[in-house]
Amino acid sequence: MGPTPEWEVSEWLGTPPAETLAGLRGRVVVIEAFQMLCPGCVSHGLPLARKVHSTLADEVVVIGLHTVFEHHEAMTPVSLKAFMHEYRVTFPVGVDTPQGHGIPMTMQRWGLQGTPTLIVLDRGGRLRAQAFGTVDELALGGALGSLLAEETVEWSAGRSAG
Repeated sequence: MGPTPEWEVSEWLGTPPAETLAGLRGRVVVIEAFQMLCPGCVSHGLPLARKVHSTLADEVVVIGLHTVFEHHEAMTPVSLKAFMHEYRVTFPVGVDTPQGHGIPMTMQRWGLQGTPTLIVLDRGGRLRAQAFGTVDELALGGALGSLLAEETVEWSAGRSAG
């Protein structure tokens, strides 16, 4: 299985650890796809992402992806900035590139069902877990522990063995 397709981010709130997913290769990555007006995101998704960020920041990259597919007028980047401050979201958040009032580009590209969705990528940038809805904290911890224990593999495009 190859690397996860690139995201399409129109704006970053906070400093991204890399502008592209390819730039994060070599690191385990957790992406929380959310909408600020989504009750499940506010009560479950974002608190879990905050906990992973505060507990494993040295080992796991946590990124939010604000992927708005409804109530577009209410969920602008300006509103998102205030929301992040109010809910103490300190990890970087990318704004999924909108397509009019339809499904944003990354949401469509990754085939996300809705929000909240938690995505886990391994050190090679490959999708290892994707969960729509509530994620069990203990199961996520176990999965991240397993991925962190995997050997770091050097990924280089265009080189062949021998």
